[in-house]
Amino acid sequence: MTITEHAELVRRFAEDFTALQEAVLARMNGICTVETAAALEHASLAGPIAIALAHADVLARGDVRRAELSGLLAERLRRLREHARKVRRARSRADAVCKEQRARRTAGLSRPVETLELRVVRVAYPEAYARALRGELRDRGVPEGTPRVPESDLAQWAWDRQAAGGEPPAPVRELLDHSDDAFVEALLRDAREEENPHLPHDAVVGRWSRHARSALAWGRYAIARAERDVLARPLSARRARLDALDDAYQDTAVLAARAREARLRAADLRDRMRASAAAGPVAELVAQCRAAALVRFASAEPESWHGVRELVAGHRADCAERAGGCPHCHRALAAALTDGSFAGPGEDGEGGGPAATAPTDGDRYALLDDLPDTAVVAVADAAVGDESALCGHGWAAEDGTTGYGDSMASSSGEAEVIGICAAALGLLQRHEEVPVVVLCDSVEAVEVTNTALERADPAAAHRTLLFPEGRHLMDRLLRHRDRVQVRWLKGHVGHDLNETADALAGLSLRRATGRVSPLAARKEEARILRSLGCGDRPFSAAA
Repeated sequence: MTITEHAELVRRFAEDFTALQEAVLARMNGICTVETAAALEHASLAGPIAIALAHADVLARGDVRRAELSGLLAERLRRLREHARKVRRARSRADAVCKEQRARRTAGLSRPVETLELRVVRVAYPEAYARALRGELRDRGVPEGTPRVPESDLAQWAWDRQAAGGEPPAPVRELLDHSDDAFVEALLRDAREEENPHLPHDAVVGRWSRHARSALAWGRYAIARAERDVLARPLSARRARLDALDDAYQDTAVLAARAREARLRAADLRDRMRASAAAGPVAELVAQCRAAALVRFASAEPESWHGVRELVAGHRADCAERAGGCPHCHRALAAALTDGSFAGPGEDGEGGGPAATAPTDGDRYALLDDLPDTAVVAVADAAVGDESALCGHGWAAEDGTTGYGDSMASSSGEAEVIGICAAALGLLQRHEEVPVVVLCDSVEAVEVTNTALERADPAAAHRTLLFPEGRHLMDRLLRHRDRVQVRWLKGHVGHDLNETADALAGLSLRRATGRVSPLAARKEEARILRSLGCGDRPFSAAA
């Protein structure tokens, strides 16, 4: 094969998505030509191959799911599952190639290590340092409202200033002016109707990458709705509904491919920004502004600055990496300042270091010592699947009551919040005028729920609760906020209620997806309750 022919094949694959995907799958199955295999090794195709396999992965899982729901013969189903596994492995390898390429490309782009004092201040006192940086930028004539300054990164502002050769096109400005919900709607139209050529614009690509996951979640939501519709009908009446499920998978495959493209383009933009900020006038500007902001911080916060200097000086005396500027030490030193574990040099001249005490298993139960005797305590858990947005949740209480159900969730965090809400609402219905405490092993879910309860505002949880089902449950829970507490519990350490909630959540997910028969589900439910020792007590299915 000549160099010209090779280049022509690479160009064709770069421009023709269908041809590229067919070639990639043929290579995966060992049936592609030598010429095709050689062309697919070209570095410029690493990203497009990852995108094509993201698309193929969703389609392969859709083929398996439709086969399961249509009662296809076991041998045919086995082949589809094996194909889906091969596609998933190929996708993982393609993603790894992209990471390796990026690592090689950015190997020489690391910025010079800033002073240790500056790095410690930025981590330990972010708000005070931001005020100092704001003042410095203001004195340098940066106008109010300049995008992403200084709350984000000065390098981003420098890049924006450098790249500001003129106003972006009107369609780009329109995308930038969209609310978050409207932007996600634009991403859904991009995948389902017509590709939007303005999403890759430097001014938009970062936002595209951030919201692509939400758009993909709505694709999985459509799959879940179609899947429920199929499961509600007998095998003989599923054909038309399976066609609707196929449509949902087709749309979601495009969303997955576009989400992968968004991440690759955003990574490329960040790499170009790093290259710009690593040398030349931008690097000089960034260094000057940050150093000047540190001087302002020292003047405004003399006691904090004294603590930083004292801690850093003591650290440098013994650090093995001091010759390189202690590049990895600033976070531990900042933690020592903010958690109060640094008390300055002792009599022997050595400064105190970061101190952290890991809680023992027994410490978990101390979380409940401050509760009144009347409080009712339950543990909630959730389970999510790969194919759709369907999720299962379960809970078990100390009074022996349990519950489980299914819903829609865009992430494991959303599923866990749904589990918390379902448990709390179930207990509130059974117990009047007593506190209800729900424990959960998801830090994200606990923090999100507590924030909404403290603010009495369901919108505080909307970044996690994307779908209407979870938002509705949170609205209901907030009506009882004065009686509800949510706390964290370390999971999977043998806690009976936690293990029961986990088992019920898994059972609920299998029931919702039709992967367990009603008879088998009842038997498993009885086994779970016997293991908790409440087999003779009433069982309730949670809302």
